[in-house]
Amino acid sequence: MGSNPTLSALIFLIRKPHPLYPPPHKKKGDAPLGKLPSLARDTVRRDEVDKSKLPLICLYVRIALKMNRKDIKYWVGFNIIPGIGRVRFSQLENYFSSLESAWQATPADLKQAGLDTGSIRAITYWQPKISLDAEIEKLDRYGVNVLTWHDPDYPSRLKEIYDYPPVLYVRGSLLPQDEWCLAVVGTRRATVYGRQAAEEIVADLARNKITIISGLAKGIDSIAHHSALEAGGRSIAVFGSGLDIVYPAENAALARNIIQHGAVISEYPLGTRPKADNFPRRNRIMSGLSLGVLVVEADETSGAMITAHLALEQNREVFAVPGSILSPASRGTNHLIQEGAKLVRDYTDILEELNLTAVAHQMEIKEVIPASDTESLLLRQLSAEPTHIDEVCRGSGLPISTVSSTLAMMELKGLVKQVGTMNYVLSREAREGYRVKVD
Repeated sequence: MGSNPTLSALIFLIRKPHPLYPPPHKKKGDAPLGKLPSLARDTVRRDEVDKSKLPLICLYVRIALKMNRKDIKYWVGFNIIPGIGRVRFSQLENYFSSLESAWQATPADLKQAGLDTGSIRAITYWQPKISLDAEIEKLDRYGVNVLTWHDPDYPSRLKEIYDYPPVLYVRGSLLPQDEWCLAVVGTRRATVYGRQAAEEIVADLARNKITIISGLAKGIDSIAHHSALEAGGRSIAVFGSGLDIVYPAENAALARNIIQHGAVISEYPLGTRPKADNFPRRNRIMSGLSLGVLVVEADETSGAMITAHLALEQNREVFAVPGSILSPASRGTNHLIQEGAKLVRDYTDILEELNLTAVAHQMEIKEVIPASDTESLLLRQLSAEPTHIDEVCRGSGLPISTVSSTLAMMELKGLVKQVGTMNYVLSREAREGYRVKVD
C-alpha cells in the first residue's frame, strides 16, 4: 500500500529496551488490503515485544490501516476516471499536497495544476458517480491488493518503462524472486510443434526458478502458464480487464491456480470489460515486467508481435522459436530472428543470453539436507562455483581422508557433484530443514 511512517515509528514503541538490539529497520512493505500488517512477524521478533504496550500496538495498527485506506482510495478513484494516467497523476501529485486534496479540488485548481480541459471535464463528470468507500469494499471482497508507484512492492523493472501504470491491482503474491521473469507469448492457435516447444522450454525455465509471465489468452499463453505451474514454478498473468472478469472465461480455473502460485495483475479497475483496445496496453506491462520476451509461433500482425516490438522499445531482450517457412504460425517468429532476435533451441539459450545460469543454480541449491555434523560442515564450504577438495579441507579443518570419504557419500546421495579433478559443487535443492548460505 505504500510506505507508512506510522508503522515504522511503531517499532520504536514496542521493542523492549536492550543494548544489544540493532536499530530497527523495515523489511517488507505494508500489508495487502484486508490483512493486518505483518509487523510483529517480519520486523520485530516475538521475544522483543513489550507486552505491556500491546494495547498501544493495537491502537497504532488501527491508525495505520485507517491511514492506508484513506490514502489509497483516492488513487483508486482517479484510476477509474478515463484519461487519467501517468502524466496526469504526476501533475496532481506535484501540485497538491495529497491526492485527497486533488480529489477535493475545484476545476480552477485542477487547471492551475496543469491539467487540460478534457481531463478536468472527465474528473468533474466521473467524481459524483464514484463511491470511493464502495470501491475499497469491492476490492476487499475480491481479495485485491492495490499497489501505487510509491509502494515498495511495486515491480521495480516496470517503473523503467515510459508509460508505467500509476496503480496496479494484484491478486496473489509478487515475490522478490519474480524479478527473474520472462514473458512468453504467441498465437492463440498453436500447432502441435508450437505446443511442444512452449511446454518443454517453459517447464525447463520454471525448474530453473524463472517466473513465467503471460496474458492468460488461449493458445501459447495458456500453455505457458500451465507448463510453469506443472513444473512447480511460479507464473504471473496480466489481464486486459478488471481482475473480477477472467477472459477467456474457460481459463477461470487456471487463473485460480496462478493466484495460488503467483499472481494475476491488471491496471484496469474492477468491472472493466475486456476490450480490444485494452490488450496492446496490457502487453506493455507484460514486457515491462520481464527481462525479455519469448515468442513461440506468431503471425506477422499478431498481438505477440506487438509485445515483441514493445520489448525492443523498452530495451528488453527478444527471443523467438524458429519454425517452418511453410507455416503461417511461424512467419512472425522467423521474421523476428531475421531482424536480430535470439534464436531459441532450448531454455539454455535464454538463460545464457540473460546471464541467469548462475542465478538459477544458486536458487536451486540454497537448501540441502545434511545427515551428520560432518556433512553440514562440508556443505558450508561449497557453493555453485567449483571448490577444490584441498580448499574444503582447509576451510573445514578436517583431514583429507574424512573429507574425501564424506564427499563421496554425499555425491552418491545427490547432495554434491564432482566437476573436474577433485572439484565439487552443491548439486540439488533441499526438500526440508537445513539451509546453506550461498555467496
